Amino acid sequence: MKIDDTNKAIIKQLRDGRKSYSAIADELSITENTVRARVNKLMDEKVLEITGLVDPSSLPNHKIVIMGIKLKTLDLGRKAKEFTQLRGVVFATVVTGRYDLIVQVLINENDGYSLLDFFNRELVKVSEIQDVETFVVYESFDLRVPYIL
Repeated sequence: MKIDDTNKAIIKQLRDGRKSYSAIADELSITENTVRARVNKLMDEKVLEITGLVDPSSLPNHKIVIMGIKLKTLDLGRKAKEFTQLRGVVFATVVTGRYDLIVQVLINENDGYSLLDFFNRELVKVSEIQDVETFVVYESFDLRVPYIL
């Protein structure tokens, strides 16, 4: 799907996920039906997803952990997809540099799900991990994540 200037403008307008299609249409000087059709097509083609996001620092006993993962394999895409299936994983990305993957995890210690639990229950499910470095986020600015726990 081609992402033209109109699609980009609609996506920018949807940053506030509660903005109505009619308000977007008025601001972009296009019809509401055009906005609706384009949003539906963007969603059908998995270019756009409209979802509620939370500030993890506003949730008691929740932590964001960023992990740098070094693998024993070069099948990085397949391994990244494996990570996304683990409980608490917000995203996994293939990167350049000293790590092969960067993985973001949401931990909820209220539910008895600590970083150690993530390692013992989830991370052990993934083979071919050579090294893991964790970075616990103590303070963040404008960080929003889907609540997936």
